[in-house]
Amino acid sequence: MHGAQKNLFTLAGNACAERTATSSSQVEADGCDRAKIITCILAFMVTHLTVRSEDETIQRSTFERRTEGTTNCEESPKPTLDDARCWTMSFEKVMKSAAGRGCFRQFLRTEFSEENMMFWLACEELKKETNRTVVEEKVRQIYEDFISILSPKEVSLDSRVREVINRNMLEPTSHTFDDAQLQIYTLMQRDSYPRFINSSAYTDLLKSLEEPPPEP
Repeated sequence: MHGAQKNLFTLAGNACAERTATSSSQVEADGCDRAKIITCILAFMVTHLTVRSEDETIQRSTFERRTEGTTNCEESPKPTLDDARCWTMSFEKVMKSAAGRGCFRQFLRTEFSEENMMFWLACEELKKETNRTVVEEKVRQIYEDFISILSPKEVSLDSRVREVINRNMLEPTSHTFDDAQLQIYTLMQRDSYPRFINSSAYTDLLKSLEEPPPEP
């Protein structure tokens, strides 16, 4: 991480620790635990870290196009009937299929939870990156887009995972959001996936893929 930015993250963590140690009763009275304090400070810092090199700006633009990706079934690779039928076997089969991810993402959009898939895809892209500078940039972007309480695309994470993220943000790596990605994957699997399989959208897709009956 760049020296100035690393110092900012370190100072933020130290400040939060000091505040917790010296004013724990006041913090409790305010209804703001340590994880929330760190989240607020990091969100503020990420939002205001606007000084980036030209290369980082280009990398961010490219990354945004990748993570936006496919938005509906029509734009994604068309599945075969057998492929689509396999999606009922497990959520894993949906997520391993580009067409499956596209159709499931479109379904999530109708439920106003598309950010879950967007976050998962962004984490997958992050894990493929090896350049340290690019990793740090992508980590900041993912935090700003999906973790910050100020973001309209904030994903739902419990306090334990948020605390892990806050610690990981001090030394960003391509695995900074692994715990959060797993939690969102599990959320989609348990909550949205059953509704997707039982939805009219999925039924209509199967009908559209069925071969027409042979002519008499």
